[in-house]
Amino acid sequence: MTSSLDQLSAGTLDWLGANLDHFDPYAAGAGTATHQQAAKAVLELALLRHCSTWTGGPHGERLGGATALLRKLWQRPEFPRLFDAHPPSAPTYGLAFAALAPDGIDDTVRRATLARLAPDFLSPAGKSPLKRMEIRFYADKAGASHTIEPYAGLVRQSPLVTLTAATPGDAAEGDAATGKAADGDTAPLTDSEGYSLTHAAFFLGDYGRTPTGLDGDALAHARELVRRMLDHCVGQDRWDLAAELVISQFILGLDPLRTPSGAAAVECLVRAQRSDGAIPGRSAALMASPSAPAGEFFRKAYHTTLVTALMTLVLSSGRPSWHRD
Repeated sequence: MTSSLDQLSAGTLDWLGANLDHFDPYAAGAGTATHQQAAKAVLELALLRHCSTWTGGPHGERLGGATALLRKLWQRPEFPRLFDAHPPSAPTYGLAFAALAPDGIDDTVRRATLARLAPDFLSPAGKSPLKRMEIRFYADKAGASHTIEPYAGLVRQSPLVTLTAATPGDAAEGDAATGKAADGDTAPLTDSEGYSLTHAAFFLGDYGRTPTGLDGDALAHARELVRRMLDHCVGQDRWDLAAELVISQFILGLDPLRTPSGAAAVECLVRAQRSDGAIPGRSAALMASPSAPAGEFFRKAYHTTLVTALMTLVLSSGRPSWHRD
């Protein structure tokens, strides 16, 4: 890794390790105990640990505490009940819980959670292509039976192919909900579209482990969309989406540290990182105050810090032979 990537990796992983009580809904005084995103935070931590198991490098030691916490939570029957507080997301959370279970645990709770999923949730009916990709991604990892079509039938319907970038002529006055900046710098994609773009790459490419199925003009189109959105996010200090887009560049077969947009994004994140390792929010505009109480700071900082840590793990993992241009 480069020195910048080393700095980001060590700092973010150490900060996450020092704040595990805020992830644990059952810890005394846990910052997320009453926070509506407690289950989501734990599942994101589980995804980071899952990816760390195949990226190699010295990450296991830094994630030892996180692994121990996840092993305990995955064996608590009451933990999956937290998903019920989010009815629209509960089935997806349950499927992800089953998919991301640590190895070597008593999987009674995992199997029970999987058994509660309704069969129609694991079917393509009424679901967008992106949602079908997400369900297939986690169902395959969980060993769950489903009727979602193969990725080969989904890739051409994915946001990586179907989205088109806005042009400067589309600019309007600043609108945070759409991702358009007030200074007239038009975002190529809305916030929602940007996240759809990155998540499609994650599901199709399994964070760089498998081919996406894109080639030729479709691959070039996806790479250009990512580049344009990444340039915009760097210019606007949009830290969490920038980190996700760097991962997407990697999945699309590029070396982000050798692309101007990827290298700029890494340096943007280095500038944002605090001395304790945290990235203090999703963006400069939404960052936590340095004087914020610990629980409030965690809620604003954990996601972007975790996504940045994930980015460093993916970029340090090396490429399979099929992933080289």
